[in-house]
Amino acid sequence: MAKKQEFVKEITKMEDDFPQWYTDVIMKTDMVDYSPVKGFMVIKPYGYAIWENIQSFLDRRFKETGHQNCYFPLLIPESLLNKEKEHVEGFAPEVAWVTHGGSEKLAERLCVRPTSETIICSMYSKWLTSYRELPYLYNQWCSVVRWEKSTRPFLRTSEFLWQEGHTLHETAEEAQAETLQMLSIYKEMAEDLLAIPMVDGRKSDRERFAGAESTYTIEALMHDGKALQSGTSHNLAQHFTKAFDITFQGRSGELEYPHHTSWGVSTRLIGGIIMVHGDNRGLVLPPRVAPIQVVIIPIAQNKEGVLDKAYEIKKELEAKGIRVKLDDDTNYSPGWKFNQYEMKGVPLRLEIGPRDIEQNIAMIARRDDLSKESYSLDNLGESISALLDTVHNDMLRRATEYRDEKTFTFKDYEEFKVKMKESPGFAKGMWCGEEECEAKVKDETGVTIRCIPFNQENLGDTCHFCQKPAKHMIYAAKAY
Repeated sequence: MAKKQEFVKEITKMEDDFPQWYTDVIMKTDMVDYSPVKGFMVIKPYGYAIWENIQSFLDRRFKETGHQNCYFPLLIPESLLNKEKEHVEGFAPEVAWVTHGGSEKLAERLCVRPTSETIICSMYSKWLTSYRELPYLYNQWCSVVRWEKSTRPFLRTSEFLWQEGHTLHETAEEAQAETLQMLSIYKEMAEDLLAIPMVDGRKSDRERFAGAESTYTIEALMHDGKALQSGTSHNLAQHFTKAFDITFQGRSGELEYPHHTSWGVSTRLIGGIIMVHGDNRGLVLPPRVAPIQVVIIPIAQNKEGVLDKAYEIKKELEAKGIRVKLDDDTNYSPGWKFNQYEMKGVPLRLEIGPRDIEQNIAMIARRDDLSKESYSLDNLGESISALLDTVHNDMLRRATEYRDEKTFTFKDYEEFKVKMKESPGFAKGMWCGEEECEAKVKDETGVTIRCIPFNQENLGDTCHFCQKPAKHMIYAAKAY
């Protein structure tokens, strides 16, 4: 056991200093680097490959549900941003402004997009004329800038990558169906790709998106007991379409305002992967999102036939659609490579040497549970494909069990404060629905209502914070 604990000495133990552990992991595994501008990170190839796999999954699902990709400008005139009052107030503290073009002062300030509702709505107002053109099902992949005071790579940066969908619908019912459909796609992505269990539900009015009628969220629990808002979908109703005078000729011949949605996830999902699955050896990547699913390490590769067999296995696995790396670099020992690829979270390590070839086997080590066993070289591709699915399912199961262990039900405010301090996690309780009560809890404890879950449970008739009549069961937690 001692040997395992000291295996990767350069990574701080998460039990000692979780934020430092997180920073050590992302830096030691070469995922990011810091740029000259505070809060703006450089995503290096290993980190970006994870984002590409998330992007690929979602882009396929978006297109399967009828959405198309497009692109809107980075800079937004101040006059546009000011058209929706609640929206601009929500983002004003984080907006970065462009005031000069070259050496000349601009007649109107331009904001670097913190989100694109305003610029997109200004274009929709030009394009839309008739109900026959609806729905508009558009998405864009881009970056946004929100000038953060305190930053941490992936979790909260001044610039981050994301996708933002913006759709228009003829009726309120269609817009609501779209809002919930996209949230369900996010939950599917989180569980089927990232092996992260999610709680889904509606945000409180206090926590909803600025300018939204209602906001829906998927919430994950990190290893330190904090929640991570992992994706949101907003029913914007007609707030923006009226502000931007987006109208169409309805079926009756009268002018009508369409119903509007927006939805997005970002590179903070990568932070979630790290903090849900990582351990004191470094990353533990779910197989379906890992840049490298299998690393092949030849043992005694100078001996006849070893490299040939290793490359033969690589070709067989690639034919099965598995992402494979064969490390035949002679500058490093097999032991060093074992350590390196464990730290980088590669799901499976395949070792092949002269004795293995003689016995027609390969040794396979799993990163998630650190187990190791031999597999026949016959039908190895099928065996490894099945094992990758097993690893994914085991990781999702363990993450779900951990979340459930860190979820507690409380009966009153005092018990809530004690439990949240002693063992932070998801707190389930009843809430009166009043913003004053919610604000008091946040001010006194730093805990926020993460969502009003779709899966409601009756845990009592009174609010567990203030004892007034209860309206909803909620999940509360401290959050990133």
